[in-house]
Amino acid sequence: MMDFAQLATFQAVIDTGSFEAAARELHVTPSAVSQRIKALERSVGQVLVRRAKPCVATSAGEALVRFAGQVKLLEQEALGQARDGTRISIVVNADSLHTWFLPALATIKGPQFELHTDDEFHTADLLRSGMAMAAVTADEEVVQGCRIEPLGAMRYLACGRPADDTMILYNRKDRLQHRIAPDKSEMSIHYVPSASAFIEAIRLGLGWGVVPEWIAREDIAAGLYQDLGRHLDVPLYWQYWRIDSEVLEELTAAVKAAAAPFLRT
Repeated sequence: MMDFAQLATFQAVIDTGSFEAAARELHVTPSAVSQRIKALERSVGQVLVRRAKPCVATSAGEALVRFAGQVKLLEQEALGQARDGTRISIVVNADSLHTWFLPALATIKGPQFELHTDDEFHTADLLRSGMAMAAVTADEEVVQGCRIEPLGAMRYLACGRPADDTMILYNRKDRLQHRIAPDKSEMSIHYVPSASAFIEAIRLGLGWGVVPEWIAREDIAAGLYQDLGRHLDVPLYWQYWRIDSEVLEELTAAVKAAAAPFLRT
């Protein structure tokens, strides 16, 4: 049987990134943290923590990260503490975070939310590692140990000025523009890693890029840039831990309700 004190210590090390910070959080000595981690690794027969700065879970430890988080959440719910500051870690793509996602969180009272952002085709990676409990993702492959709910498709319009031959990208993971780019062998690129600044760069004429349609429609009507006549639909999904958690079920309902007016079915 797994020792739950060791499991909680393992989670604290991964969450805080060091044995010392985990010791402060758990109100024990760093030596006690080290002893618990070594005992846990002996019990499972594998190295679970990569001792680095910060400490991270090994491949063997990633499944245990998710399990430790699930145990903690279910324990808090069983004790009636899930509304008293439970931390819910979520990874979401920048465009959803910038537009429709936050109102969903505003309807859930009690938990503390830790939000991470990544490209929609990579958000599920954090879910796979066990570091996130839920994700808004374009990845339709169900992560092991998770449930999946379709949210609808986010439509993007290619926007800018007709003569633009410079492309605006969010970061080097961003490939949306490439999927509908005109056939040009040479195209300059600006990288603008902020959802609001990305759109502002297009408004200022730095280049063209894809903009969520409900923002694009208003900007086009205001004459800030033009619709370049190309669009792209990206289906999004909500993936979350497959456990009987009241908080996660309530959050799922809120996310689906918040997404419905903005995403195409």
